[in-house]
Amino acid sequence: MLARHSDPIAAIATAPGRGAVGIVRVSGKRIAPLVRLLCGRDLKPREASYLPFKDAKGAPIDHGLALYFPGPHSYTGEDVLELQAHGGPVVLQLLLARCLEAAQVAGADGQPLLPGLRLAQPGEFTERAFLNDKIDLAQAEAIADLIDASTEAAARSASRSLSGDFSREIRELRDALVHLRMLVEATLDFPEEEIDFLQKADAYGQLDNLQDQLGLVLARTQQGALLREGIKVVIAGQPNAGKSSLLNALAGAELAIVTPIAGTTRDKVQQTIQIDGVPLHVIDTAGLRDSEDEVERIGIARAWDEIAAADAVLFLHDLSRMNEADYAAADLEIAQTLAERIAPNVPVIDLWNKTDLAAPGAVMQPLAPLAARAQAGDASEGLSLSARTGDGLDAVRQRLLQVAGWQSAAEGLYIARARHVEALQAVSAHLQEAHDQLHVPGPALDILAEELRLAQQALNSITGEFTSDDLLGVIFSSFCIGK
Repeated sequence: MLARHSDPIAAIATAPGRGAVGIVRVSGKRIAPLVRLLCGRDLKPREASYLPFKDAKGAPIDHGLALYFPGPHSYTGEDVLELQAHGGPVVLQLLLARCLEAAQVAGADGQPLLPGLRLAQPGEFTERAFLNDKIDLAQAEAIADLIDASTEAAARSASRSLSGDFSREIRELRDALVHLRMLVEATLDFPEEEIDFLQKADAYGQLDNLQDQLGLVLARTQQGALLREGIKVVIAGQPNAGKSSLLNALAGAELAIVTPIAGTTRDKVQQTIQIDGVPLHVIDTAGLRDSEDEVERIGIARAWDEIAAADAVLFLHDLSRMNEADYAAADLEIAQTLAERIAPNVPVIDLWNKTDLAAPGAVMQPLAPLAARAQAGDASEGLSLSARTGDGLDAVRQRLLQVAGWQSAAEGLYIARARHVEALQAVSAHLQEAHDQLHVPGPALDILAEELRLAQQALNSITGEFTSDDLLGVIFSSFCIGK
């Protein structure tokens, strides 16, 4: 967790660079004397005042708006001062320096007006809001996600999380879990009672309902995490299969060099594209083949590294050459290596490219080493397309959404993070253990109670009610300075 929580802090709260407006923010306890010195008078709470911002000699640094938010009715829960000036970097640095300088001016009692005022660390304003119970941890993360949102869907979903929709569902799960824990603990505390607390209160039904509710929340959370994180898609295949052309077609821009010369792509080229608001990180790699060129061999080794770390692989075949025995044999060898190197749950989609140049009778079916994946129904069945003309690209986009697990941009979806999904999966595992324990003759209630406690602990980690200092430090350190 970030250090020195009681110190007053100050920072430039707007992005670096020039802009029409820039903001300097100060937060701390009892900062009214500093406000009076900086602004030349007292400010009415939550009312903008236009006035000059002066340096220590009384010369104006700039003219702008000053707003004072007495705690706890502020963003951080402390007293907050915001100085809105023109957005030049030099002006904002002068204002920030003036705030730090003015804090050391002696007051009527001979003590500094605001001792200990220092520059804020990344995310420290939002961390103060969390520590002062203005927001929970999931809402704090949603602030960063809203700032980083690259699509309208992501921005709207982050806004829903910030407003508390996700946290509200987590609290409902927690309340139901706490009630169930109470019944189990009561049975443990009063074993001599004739009344079976668990049976009378339908603990079995409550646990089943809790698991059903958790399943719905987990499904929505996985969709929200996908909207934020996206998936990594690697384009693989032999040289001149059209990998770079496919990347350019998906991105709608000439990102990769395309030539008829085999081995043109020597290193990976990466671009993030958006399909229905879902970010897909698409990587074009060097053509897979045996090569004597040392630089190309390095590029091919990197290609296999990217393939091994992919969430999905687009295996590109050149339909215009599938009747060539050597080419077909090389594709078969790549398919065998793919089957060996990637995890069974990673989909490999066969893409049969160059339909506009297809040789008569060209084969379009999954190669033997990968056929089992298609038969298992993992969306690996091949697609035909022409990266040059764009024919078949829409089907490729929809297949990518399918393998990503995207269902629909449903109204009310909230943004989520991988750690939220992992926490809910842990809750699910503990509830399943509790379910199994509850449905055996003579259940061990102490084990049942422990599983429910661990489930609640995992839920609490999402909103930050009981979470480690290290986790808070990681989350808030990723914020920008003025937030």
